[in-house]
Amino acid sequence: MNKREEIIKNYIDGYNNFDVEKMVRDMDNELLFENISNGMVTDSLSGKEDFMHQAEQAKEFFSQRTQTITAMNHHDTFSEVFIDYEAIMAMDISDSLKFGDKIKLRGKSIFEFNSEGKIALIKDIS
Repeated sequence: MNKREEIIKNYIDGYNNFDVEKMVRDMDNELLFENISNGMVTDSLSGKEDFMHQAEQAKEFFSQRTQTITAMNHHDTFSEVFIDYEAIMAMDISDSLKFGDKIKLRGKSIFEFNSEGKIALIKDIS
């Protein structure tokens, strides 16, 4: 396993286990994060601290969540990770997403790395 794969798997393991400290262990302090759904940016954050704050808040929404890597492609400065996602809602957040509802998505995440090997950008695309 190369270093990038190790970092990505560590991030996803932290996500699956609601462990924000583990998720951010290999992030650059100036991290950029974007969530893109149906071609539209639905969330955007700048900085490791803002990401940590959002990740802590997001833990409350789910009683269970799992990202499963189905494929990974490495390029010069980024890695493309294909993911199957499942989650169970821990609260009502809209008319269409209520407590106990199960979410199933397929998507991909783009992880860009800086010269020190830290995660500089994450794009979650579904």
